[in-house]
Amino acid sequence: MERMEDRDIRREIDEKLHAIEEKEHVRILYAVESGSRAWGLASPDSDYDVRFLYVRPMEEYLRLDSPRDVIEWQLDEVLDINGWDLRKALVQFQKGNATLFEWAGSPIVYRTSEAWQEIYRAAQPYFSVKRAVHHYYGTARNTYLQYLQGEMVRYKKYFYALRPLLAARYIEVYREPAPLLFDALLKQELPAGLREAIRDVMAVKLVTDEKDEHPQNAWLQEFISRELERQEKAADRLPDDRLRDLSGLNAVFLKILGEERQGGWSLKLQ
Repeated sequence: MERMEDRDIRREIDEKLHAIEEKEHVRILYAVESGSRAWGLASPDSDYDVRFLYVRPMEEYLRLDSPRDVIEWQLDEVLDINGWDLRKALVQFQKGNATLFEWAGSPIVYRTSEAWQEIYRAAQPYFSVKRAVHHYYGTARNTYLQYLQGEMVRYKKYFYALRPLLAARYIEVYREPAPLLFDALLKQELPAGLREAIRDVMAVKLVTDEKDEHPQNAWLQEFISRELERQEKAADRLPDDRLRDLSGLNAVFLKILGEERQGGWSLKLQ
């Protein structure tokens, strides 16, 4: 059953999305949760990471002085809200941007539309195994080097290293975008003892504030270090699998702009 707090925050997020549309003169086609809440790893003080995709009127794309292709709406202790313009998103899909494919797989959807369904159908062939594995390896490596070297660490950071490493392992095997939910990633074949070590750390993380520090977990330190070494080599061996033909994305871009000019796509709120 949805808690009152959850209903209140979803109502507030919906109001923010409507405010963005009115002030920025855009239509939001898709909005999701993208952070630890979407991973199923929220701490008591976790914020809400809302990401959205929007489209402007067709005339805005024909201007010499094009408007910014991102909207950064709010960043505080409760809400982190920002979005990408449709054209930016389509270009990034063509580049195999793993972040966009994560948004597409979020289990928490605040708004969706027929237009978004068209977009994602056109974008799926552009998923790149090599680009995704490189992305997740880089994210995990940066977290490990910056936040997991001291004797005392923030357990939140273990999951900012573990989740991308497990996502990369999943993609290596299945050649498709990894699920966003951390529990789903744990269902794949993993080294013996890893799940138990993760559960021990997770039990502490879920009941403590994100800024709290705790002693290193030796098992996880060793796994992350060895997995980074393995994935660096594995990523370099993967063939270049990027689809460079933009015709599919160009077609959906023009179709959505045409529909928008004729009166807009119907929105289905969730």
